[in-house]
Amino acid sequence: MAALEIGSELPQISVTPDRYLTNRYAGASGDFNPIHVDQEFAQAVGLPGRILHGLWTMAQVARLATDAGGGPHSLSRLSVQFRGMGLPEQELVVSGSVVAVDGDLVTLEAQVVQGGKAIIRSATAEIDPS
Repeated sequence: MAALEIGSELPQISVTPDRYLTNRYAGASGDFNPIHVDQEFAQAVGLPGRILHGLWTMAQVARLATDAGGGPHSLSRLSVQFRGMGLPEQELVVSGSVVAVDGDLVTLEAQVVQGGKAIIRSATAEIDPS
């Protein structure tokens, strides 16, 4: 694990959700909103097609933070601002950096970008990598 100092960039995570991810996540989360699982319904309500669950996308930010902190035990706080819809079969890039260090507590800021647009921004995570 790299040193977590103010200004340090975290290793990016790139993930391309497959076409079935929204169905699997619906089953795991219990969120069967048709905008996530029914292509025709999503298009009928004006969306380009099925969209990713926001909480799945947020989990990618948590993944970035826990990778930096050395595991899930390190994450003590996470908040995000949802700013757009994510789509299956298009790459997501999760990036972040260290913005504060206070003893063992490290504060990260992150974003998730898809197709050049931040769909999550101003995400903040606090980790304790000790």
